[in-house]
Amino acid sequence: MAAIGIDYGTSNSEVAYFDGEKHHFIKLDPAIEQANKIRSSVFIYYEDDLPLPPADVIETKVSHIQQAIQQQIEKAKSGYYEASDPREQKLYSDKVDNLRAEFHNRPLLQRRAIQLLMKDRTVQDLPLKQLVETGRFAFGEEGFKRYLKSPEKGRLIYSPKNFLGASLVAGQQEAFVGMIAKQLAFFRASAEQQLQQPVDTAVIGRPVRFHGTRGEEGNAQAIDIMEKAAAQAGFSSVSFLEEPIAAAYKIERALTEPTDVLVVDIGGGTTDICCIKLSPQQQNVWDRQQDVLSVTGTRLGGMECDKSLIIKSIAPTMGQGLTMQNGFPVPPTYYSDMCAVDDIPKLNRFFSDDYGLDIAQTMSIVKNAEPMERLLTVQAEKLSARLVNSSRMAKELLSSREEITLPLHYIEPDYDVVINTGDLNRSMQSWLRRIKKLVDECVDASREAPQQLFITGGMSLSPIVRQAIQDNLPSNLPLLEGDAFNSVVEGLAIHAANKASNK
Repeated sequence: MAAIGIDYGTSNSEVAYFDGEKHHFIKLDPAIEQANKIRSSVFIYYEDDLPLPPADVIETKVSHIQQAIQQQIEKAKSGYYEASDPREQKLYSDKVDNLRAEFHNRPLLQRRAIQLLMKDRTVQDLPLKQLVETGRFAFGEEGFKRYLKSPEKGRLIYSPKNFLGASLVAGQQEAFVGMIAKQLAFFRASAEQQLQQPVDTAVIGRPVRFHGTRGEEGNAQAIDIMEKAAAQAGFSSVSFLEEPIAAAYKIERALTEPTDVLVVDIGGGTTDICCIKLSPQQQNVWDRQQDVLSVTGTRLGGMECDKSLIIKSIAPTMGQGLTMQNGFPVPPTYYSDMCAVDDIPKLNRFFSDDYGLDIAQTMSIVKNAEPMERLLTVQAEKLSARLVNSSRMAKELLSSREEITLPLHYIEPDYDVVINTGDLNRSMQSWLRRIKKLVDECVDASREAPQQLFITGGMSLSPIVRQAIQDNLPSNLPLLEGDAFNSVVEGLAIHAANKASNK
């Protein structure tokens, strides 16, 4: 039986197995060059017709139809008593008999209820739990391509991880358990096929604080969902390790002497930081909690930068800042709601017909409302996830270029937005201040000052981010070089191997 490490990320996920000497990365997505990485997004879709409504919903509709029939019966009975002509009375009497027969014909009523419920029904109308239980799943690039090709066929969950600590209404917790179980089962099956042995144990990375506003209650909910999903996926043993600590276990194997390291892990949805004592002599020890000097984190990751870049550099070309006839600006919430790919209720509201009507009405009282046509296109064609993805690519390209032209032709032909590193820098300032404050909190909470710095996670590749963090720390603090993307999963795999050997 093998034990694997799973880096279940906000933007991407990875799986690795450590054999005691080297890592084996599990290929998860053959559609991309680095096949061991896979988008964490899930596209749940239907090839053909949508599923029938749940039985209780059908029965509720039947009751509504019966109420309408009963009203017709009472009206026909009144007509009968008011009629003086026997022939007219006979017509009303027959009508009452027919309506009563219809009232008691349950199969017919159920068919009528289903027809009414299915009329104009879309995927967006389905409860998430029903979608998960009845829809088909597509992962990685295949899922994203299906979404781009026919978004009306399904629903893209851009980052399931971002919802685990949030307030979830009835049925949604079960929905996320089922959704993530499908992903974890896919990861496990891929590992078993490539390792040629059963996989029953996993160490899954977790942020210090899951994305949400519910504190420890949200964290407990997130872990509960992940544990249930892992069990459904077939794992008999699962544990969790905070992501910056996992990254520390990876870099520890390159050290030649004990040292205290500050690890800053900036992922897609969260930033997690720890100060930890590392030593080559401790590499194979399972329980390392006594070596953790301090740890902190928050729901503040690269996705916030993607959304901020849209607000600062793209939204102004979509009508943000225009003035209405009453002198007030176009509601800025249009643009923040447009980016809310990590908030299902808010995004569903943005995609509603009423919201589109509200935008259209605002356009009628704005001079030169043409730029708002782009906003309306994003709303009507449900392009929010695609726009956030475009912003993410712009951010990544600006890590190595001074200026780019971002093509948004899926919104409007020849619609291009020029963005430079200055624009990106300005959009990130508020975010960077919060990151630096978090680093300060972790360092202040540690009983030992860090001797070395390691920055990991996708955002660590940004020169702006690296410089801001280093400027905030003592100038003589050495920077450890390492893999920005794989250090967490490699550390998780090491921890999984240690766990298996200590059984």
